[in-house]
Amino acid sequence: MNEKTENNQGVRINKYLTQCGICSRREADKLVDAGRVQINGEVVSQMGTKVQPHDMVLVDDKPVDNNQEQIYLLYNKPRGLLCSRKDDKGRPLIYDHLDIPAHVQSVGRLDMDSEGLLLLTSNGEILQTLIAPKNKIPRKYKVKFTGSLSLESIEKLRNGGIDLGKGELSDPWEMSIDSDNGGHSWITVTIKRGRWREIRRTLDAVGHIVRRLIRVRFGPIKLEEGMPIGSWRNLSSKEVAALKRLHQAANPRG
Repeated sequence: MNEKTENNQGVRINKYLTQCGICSRREADKLVDAGRVQINGEVVSQMGTKVQPHDMVLVDDKPVDNNQEQIYLLYNKPRGLLCSRKDDKGRPLIYDHLDIPAHVQSVGRLDMDSEGLLLLTSNGEILQTLIAPKNKIPRKYKVKFTGSLSLESIEKLRNGGIDLGKGELSDPWEMSIDSDNGGHSWITVTIKRGRWREIRRTLDAVGHIVRRLIRVRFGPIKLEEGMPIGSWRNLSSKEVAALKRLHQAANPRG
């Protein structure tokens, strides 16, 4: 184990499983509750159980290795794919097109009709840092929608507070107008929480239907121009270092 906060008291089992890229801490608690986690041959029964440096940890009778090399990927997701490992309706999945281990997870999701930058990683700690709403990690999108924005709508979008239904209000947008031909418009939008279909619902609330939604940036990672749709690559060492710095800044106590 290489966690620098690690000491003789060990690491809580849910944090350990997250570090290994198995799942989130909440999902790790569910694995423990279901009796699917063992340490040195004993089923873990307490959520607060800690893992020591030389312990053998198993999930569903399979060894968990915290020393394996972490995986960081950028995928230029096409439209029409779900960011899910399985789907009861048999719809196409991103994992049908990615030859990656099962413990590599998408960092948040793009809905089926959205496209562009999707990060995937086996590093559960960094994954949680990126998606936690309290960290306000910026996501930038190129958006095509019907019609033209009025000055009133532009002001509403930039100020936030638009009623999205079910007690939700929109967040203020960082936004620029890229083109407007009357029939359709393109804008660039940056949001910092990534709620369910947030951009689509917000534009719908001011009378516009989204036709294309392309994520071009997540935190420090950018989708480079010219990267073919449907292609994927490993993050560079500089990009990984940028993610680690972001994680450390958001978690100064480790």
